[in-house]
Amino acid sequence: MSKFSVITLLESVLGKGKINSNDNIAFHCPFCPTTKKKMEVNVVSQHWHCWVCNAAGRKLTVLFRKLNVQREKISRLIQLLDDVEYRPTKTTTDTPVIQLPEEYKPLWKINTKAPEYRNAIYYLKNRGITIYDILKYRIGYCTNGLYNGKIIIPSYDANGSLNYFVGRAYYDTDYKHKNPNVSKDIIGFELHINWKMPIILVEGAFDAIAIKRNAIPLFGKTISNTLKKRIVEKGVKEIYICLDMDARKQALEAAEYFMANGLDVYFVDLPESDPSELGFKQIKYEIEQTCRLSQEKLMEQKILCTL
Repeated sequence: MSKFSVITLLESVLGKGKINSNDNIAFHCPFCPTTKKKMEVNVVSQHWHCWVCNAAGRKLTVLFRKLNVQREKISRLIQLLDDVEYRPTKTTTDTPVIQLPEEYKPLWKINTKAPEYRNAIYYLKNRGITIYDILKYRIGYCTNGLYNGKIIIPSYDANGSLNYFVGRAYYDTDYKHKNPNVSKDIIGFELHINWKMPIILVEGAFDAIAIKRNAIPLFGKTISNTLKKRIVEKGVKEIYICLDMDARKQALEAAEYFMANGLDVYFVDLPESDPSELGFKQIKYEIEQTCRLSQEKLMEQKILCTL
């Protein structure tokens, strides 16, 4: 037997699925009224999760029992799963599977009686994050587990599949950041990107949220090969590179690459603060005041970078 037999059995219960990346199949969620296929089932790890109502589990047998599926089908599922190479955190290509922490709780579900909820909301409010941002980016938090005391900001690809997430402590601590040990060769916040409009590249998730419009977080200082390729393939005409001062070398390398591919590049020369610290109005002003980067200016910046 193979995982395709498992998919056939799943479709007999959930209806026709849509094959996504990393062994994920998207189905209509049986637990909420959304009309889109937002419940993802991984036929190798057995994890399942709806990105709308947040129904989730780590075993397909649990899903079947919640749906009151006939015992014969549950027995058949167990038999088929025994023949599928099962790895809880890896795909059949030995690539880590990205999953939100099991302890993840959505912050748009108001729980003002809980101190941890109030502390997480207080932290986000001080960083200029609104309830609209929380809903748009599906921001959550964890109160226990590996990501205890951390805000969780997911990133989804164009199909709505999770491709990364960041964890940021909402308490003062020496260990502020904790991110999953998976590849960053992705496109951050791709679900929210309009490739027909100018693109803004930033380092972190909070920076992208602060800019609000068409900003892609790199989750670091290096532009992934997947992102570079997608920008050129999509025929993006204008791109703003808005990285911190300590990433100037990487920013200039990216500017040179995109200029060589015919894009109009705007190198946003930030002050000492990053976009999330500047806030929406100030970073908007900085972007609007930026002129298109010429070859002469590029060479000048590269020389300054070596001094």
